[in-house]
Amino acid sequence: MRELTIDAAVVNTAAVLEFIDAQLEEAGCPIKAQTQIDVAVEEIFVNIAHYAYAPGKGKATVSVEVSKPDSMVTITFKDRGIPYNPAEKIDPDVTLSVEEREVGGLGIFMVKQLMDHMSYEYRDGQNVLHLQKKI
Repeated sequence: MRELTIDAAVVNTAAVLEFIDAQLEEAGCPIKAQTQIDVAVEEIFVNIAHYAYAPGKGKATVSVEVSKPDSMVTITFKDRGIPYNPAEKIDPDVTLSVEEREVGGLGIFMVKQLMDHMSYEYRDGQNVLHLQKKI
């Protein structure tokens, strides 16, 4: 498992994606899965950057683990920001027109659709979010 600790700031999104992509490429991840993982990682990291420490600043740790026997990628985000469980976010009704839908919520919905599993826990004063995808 490899990890990166970085300031939770939108300007660091590219660095987080570069870190993730390096691990995925090393694992031989197919480009379609890598693209899906990148979209999910970007959404989660940007949410942490915008909301976890608002209005202050803080760090985020992103780790990547690739399980060879079952080709499962686990990406874990940790931050010491405001406790928030995105897995509990109610999915938007995507059958409604854009005008009828509430603003927001599509990003987390997209993460849930792109990844195979998402779990959250608040442990030792940290938000810990795990995303998993079979590659």
